[in-house]
Amino acid sequence: MSTPTAMPASAEELRRRFDEHGYLADDGMATAVFLTLRLGLPLLLEGEPGVGKTAAARVLAEVLDAPLVRLQCYEGLTANEALYDWNHQRQLLAIRVAEARHQPLAEADLFSEEFLVERPILRCIRYDGPRPPVLLIDEVDRADDEFEALLLEALGEGSVTVPELGTFTARQPPIVVLTSNRSRELHDALRRRCLYHWLDYPEATRVVAILRRTTPAAGEPLLESAAQFVGRVRALDLDKPPGVAEAINWVAALAELGATELTREGVVATLGALAKTPDDRDHVLAQLDARALG
Repeated sequence: MSTPTAMPASAEELRRRFDEHGYLADDGMATAVFLTLRLGLPLLLEGEPGVGKTAAARVLAEVLDAPLVRLQCYEGLTANEALYDWNHQRQLLAIRVAEARHQPLAEADLFSEEFLVERPILRCIRYDGPRPPVLLIDEVDRADDEFEALLLEALGEGSVTVPELGTFTARQPPIVVLTSNRSRELHDALRRRCLYHWLDYPEATRVVAILRRTTPAAGEPLLESAAQFVGRVRALDLDKPPGVAEAINWVAALAELGATELTREGVVATLGALAKTPDDRDHVLAQLDARALG
């Protein structure tokens, strides 16, 4: 068995290891993640879409050499989809086979380990590897209030009860990262349970550094003018202001078309990577007409 990757000894070491995996974490982010690892508390990351919340959890799993288990939240998410479920098709097949053999099945036979389907939370609770998994609960603000209560119980106790099989308790609790775009307010009980970090859209110099890392095919003049332009676009009254993810995709599209500097023609050709609604497209085109590029 391979030796587990050593846990970071400081926030600065964690920041360096994030950097080695292509994620430029600032001091606030590095400290928040480091304290999450040391204190064993969930980390709630909030911020606009596209600023790197989900990517932070993914990179944390890479840094720790731990599995990443993702639970994507949405309206109507149920306990069966988050905790566990039963393989109903296999159960029906088992019933038919038993009937054909004239060997009736008891209820306990149908609700056994053989038919249990682990969903993300139970999968993390039952994980038995050398390093606890990273459980990413993505866009928790999209789930219903009832799911928050379920989440508090499961995370608070570090266990999941399956009535037919008993209670499963984590040998080592998962490292939990929750993300929220603030489409609604989360309950105070959930916030109190977590460490908290807000991710702002980075300043222009940091955007350039991120773009330099993620789009090495783009030259420096293009990176700098693109970062400045995205900053001006974000200041407009847009339905969906572009985040870092959109900026990366946009510069990658420009570089793919062979652009070495920002031109009106290049922006118009790649605008679908930056503006995501017809109104936003019109606003960005108006910005192009009103100001020089660069």
